[in-house]
Amino acid sequence: MTQPIRLCLVLHNHQPIGNFDNVFEQAYQDSYLPLLNVFEPYESLKLSLHTSGPLMEWLDEHHPEYLDRLGALVAAGRVEIVGGAFYEPILTMIPPRDRVGQIRRFSEWLQRRLAADIRGMWVPERVWEQGLTSDIQAAGIQYTVLDDFHFRNAGLADEQLFGYYVTEDHGNLVSVFPGSERLRYLIPFADPCETINYLRGIAQRHPHAVVVFGDDGEKFGTWPDTKKHVYEDGWLRRFFDALSENRDWLHTTTLADAVDHVAPLGTIYLPDGSYREMTEWVLPPDLQVEYESVTHEMEHDPRWHRLRRFIRGGFWRNFRVRYPEANEMYARMLMVSRRLAALETRAQDAGNPDAGSSSLAPTLAEARRLLYRGQCNCSYWHGAFGGIYLPHLRNAVYHNLIAADNLLEQAEGRVGAWVEATVADYNLDARQEVRLANDKLVGLLAPAHGGHLYELDVRGICHNLLATLARRPEAYHRKVLAGAHQNQGHVASIHDRVVFKQADLDQRLQYDAWPRKSLVDHFYDHDAHLQSVRAGAAVERGDFARGVYQSKIRRSPDRIQVQLTRVGNAWGIPLKITKAVTLQAGSGTLDIAYLLEGLPPRRPLLLAVEFNLAGLPAGADDRFFYQGQHNVRLGHLGTPLDLADVRELGVADQWLGIDVQLRTDRDAGLWAFPIESVSQSEGGFELVHQSLVLLPHWRVEGDAQGRWAVNIQLATHTAQNVPHAIGGESNAAYVVPAAAQLV
Repeated sequence: MTQPIRLCLVLHNHQPIGNFDNVFEQAYQDSYLPLLNVFEPYESLKLSLHTSGPLMEWLDEHHPEYLDRLGALVAAGRVEIVGGAFYEPILTMIPPRDRVGQIRRFSEWLQRRLAADIRGMWVPERVWEQGLTSDIQAAGIQYTVLDDFHFRNAGLADEQLFGYYVTEDHGNLVSVFPGSERLRYLIPFADPCETINYLRGIAQRHPHAVVVFGDDGEKFGTWPDTKKHVYEDGWLRRFFDALSENRDWLHTTTLADAVDHVAPLGTIYLPDGSYREMTEWVLPPDLQVEYESVTHEMEHDPRWHRLRRFIRGGFWRNFRVRYPEANEMYARMLMVSRRLAALETRAQDAGNPDAGSSSLAPTLAEARRLLYRGQCNCSYWHGAFGGIYLPHLRNAVYHNLIAADNLLEQAEGRVGAWVEATVADYNLDARQEVRLANDKLVGLLAPAHGGHLYELDVRGICHNLLATLARRPEAYHRKVLAGAHQNQGHVASIHDRVVFKQADLDQRLQYDAWPRKSLVDHFYDHDAHLQSVRAGAAVERGDFARGVYQSKIRRSPDRIQVQLTRVGNAWGIPLKITKAVTLQAGSGTLDIAYLLEGLPPRRPLLLAVEFNLAGLPAGADDRFFYQGQHNVRLGHLGTPLDLADVRELGVADQWLGIDVQLRTDRDAGLWAFPIESVSQSEGGFELVHQSLVLLPHWRVEGDAQGRWAVNIQLATHTAQNVPHAIGGESNAAYVVPAAAQLV
């Protein structure tokens, strides 16, 4: 007779902040609802279920009947609700105060809505560092699930992974279960009998063992091809039938049941890590290729099963190195978190009559909710899913962070028109950046990195026009270049699928030599043209695009100017560029003045100043270029433009409610084109619109003193939540304001 063991089925359902409503609904119809429908009649089965906060809130609004059914299963003892951090952040990415706050707030929400006793939690993406133990315990959590990969890296053998362990930090204890990687690949892709046979082997070797399957619930219907496989072809019913038929020795239990009835196997301290695939994705592309190559070379070596536990990839935090744009979001999030924490401290200080007012409490509470939403992890990294490559997820993070920042301005008593500039290391690179802000805009400038404007927040619609993403090599681009096609005849794991969502993606691969930001200063050969610049074939002849600029700030009561200066060269000719960015109180316009000095006589140079606009999608009729007093449309925002002798170009997004106008006081050539990346998502390889490049350019020839100047306006007008009609002041004749002049 087979000895009994416990099987803990732990499902993790999640949709990120910013995902489209139809995606939530499709996942509900394809995965969450049908799984519940199939599970309910199997009264002998139990499972532990984690549903992330963004998804829980959506379900409560759109399908409360689903949560009511879930609550009934909780009351019956068949479903354990597993908690976690409310808005699914990577725990190591956010400050300890926010970790504890997010976990506690979600536990309270789940207790109110489902009458659930929250004892365990899901660790997003199983990203673990040992210091999390104290914060998890402080938040009232007793246990969690990680991957068996963590435990192998700690030195445990496979035969030591059928139970749970206690881990400790400064005397604080949390129990940790190893989730089985083998089961992650069997369920639901292999026939149920393979899973039963695997578990039977464990039972024969390890009576009374605890085995944990912990993985995405979207594998059951939402992942490509799984809806037909899991439901229409009956895989899930056959799996539940097999569990029921073997319940004399295979007991499906919750994590809570296991903790209450089985003693821990011992104590363990786990190294920093995540699941195995994540440690590969975080590596630089060339190292990913080498890692994969070595793994394939060794997998048939008889020593591999002994050596594999010592092989690990990279460290999750280095996603912020691979993708500086992720670091920009992270640094912005920390700015809001620190500012909020300081205001909360002041508000709790009974000795400060100005800060202790209870009227601040609702404002700060809402700011904290928005901050937590801006910590949702999905857009801060990239692996098998779109992640940081998905603009709508990046936009959602910034939207929440900017909205929180607006509330903090309100809490600090900022009213009316104002302007300020501050200097600090805002992007955490040990160099100083400049924050130029007023009641309409927030701009962040990086003097040490080309004098770029790398963030531009439009407060009225809580949108960062520079939430861009540069195109860079990815290890999976090898598959794109090889033109591989998906194997047919079986349901592949998300990690093994090769599907092309558009044709000729191999011809669309292109990599950027500089960040796609604004105020990027280029010098090109005179024969440069739209196609060569767009293709990256135009040779950079200057050292200004990524060079170090010096900065100084000039202030007046209602106007601040940041001056950025660099002495560099173009074609080996020594040049000096000073660019001044001016912001006035109450204005939604950046006034930008360029002064070039040291220009050689009778030798014109081709100067191009790059601007990028992000979050304005291509291919939609209500998002378009326009020009002139009659608002002549020039095409949707994916349309390449090659304009000559122009002084203005308008960009409208009527859905978002924003109108951006680029104006110059000199006739300019103007190139405009989209930045599109080839990236990997759960549905396959796809082309994604990342930003829109506006590139005004001039043949620059100095005056008698070798000087040349131009004034540029970047004007923003918003109409939040209403259809946007271009008109009024947007179409006024262009006049360069005095604010644009160097002072």
